[in-house]
Amino acid sequence: MKRFGLIGRVLGHSFSPAIHALIADYEYRLYELEPDRLDEFLRTTDCDGFNVTIPYKLDAMRSCAELSERAHAIGCVNTLTRRSDGKWRGDNTDWDGFLALLGSDAEMLRGCPALVLGSGGASRTVCAALKNCGIPFTVISRNGADNYGNLERHADAELIVNTTPVGMYPHNGESPVDLRIFPKCRLVLDVIYNPARTALMLQADGLGIPARGGLLMLAGQGVRAAELFLDRELPAGLAAEIAEKIARSTKNIALIGLPGCGKTTTARALSRLTGRPVYDIDAMIEERSGKKIPLIFAESGEETFRQLETEALAEASRQSGAIIACGGGVVTRPRNLPLLRQNSITVFLDREGDLPVAGRPLSQGRGLAALKAERLPLYRAWAERTVRSGATACETAAKIKEALSL
Repeated sequence: MKRFGLIGRVLGHSFSPAIHALIADYEYRLYELEPDRLDEFLRTTDCDGFNVTIPYKLDAMRSCAELSERAHAIGCVNTLTRRSDGKWRGDNTDWDGFLALLGSDAEMLRGCPALVLGSGGASRTVCAALKNCGIPFTVISRNGADNYGNLERHADAELIVNTTPVGMYPHNGESPVDLRIFPKCRLVLDVIYNPARTALMLQADGLGIPARGGLLMLAGQGVRAAELFLDRELPAGLAAEIAEKIARSTKNIALIGLPGCGKTTTARALSRLTGRPVYDIDAMIEERSGKKIPLIFAESGEETFRQLETEALAEASRQSGAIIACGGGVVTRPRNLPLLRQNSITVFLDREGDLPVAGRPLSQGRGLAALKAERLPLYRAWAERTVRSGATACETAAKIKEALSL
């Protein structure tokens, strides 16, 4: 069996092994290296090929005895294949991945000004692809003439591409720019794929600007890299198919609904059906504070509890492929919506009939009728799927599994 892998510095977030497992039956491992180990590793390894990611797309060129025409023109590599003489040939398959991400919008944006955020290896590839598509661009870097301190001079940008790691897991919620500076922007592309929706993309959504993340780019470059590894063509459309499968398996499932509707028991039942881990927000709060929720309300009030709830939700929402059982009032704080949106499919558990109120301070204090009037419109607005609760948690979990094609 041939042996391949991914070289980078921090790779715990990588989806590449899952992507290559869907392509063919070969070994594909992660190789985390410090900068001073890269050259020696490439000299001594007996692997057959590698993908290369941050921060080594430029440095890996030193170890190549040969570069493809595209890699030479772009000035960086992200794929290495071993020649018959044992030496490395460098190629750039990010080109293929970015063109897949840009898609049919390339023609729409021909001749329109674009901004490329960042000046590293990914930026070089994006710039080369934009030039090939006839899209004029400006590179924004920290120290160049065009930098983050004078973005206003580029207010006419119609396409913005983020090639920086700003907002990438585990630094979810950070954004490289404020899109309100660019009133003419028509499309935002972010090469980050974890989280699925970065803060930049979420702001674009809020402004009505189409936005796409980097998962399709990752799958596209992975398929092209596999063609180089295997020395054969792979089916057209494979990258899109893989991206859809990876998205389905890595997005969290966040359950929202009224107190007592069965979010926790349904989450546990769904975990048994799917093998996904469960993050119960109320349980996380109690564990962190060392207090039961009614006591937190009694001693510190609702606002303190809501702050603890947001902190727990922020941690749970950074995960991939988990089930999150949210508290009933999570929808009462708008700051929680982007936390859910970044990496989760939000499912509203719609349950009819009487709900239990024991141990639920607001249900007891304000009454379920008042909570329903306040929250039902919010649950429906926040939900990407609505599932009517079944007779049992197992039945509800089965409905969710079917609805989401898990």
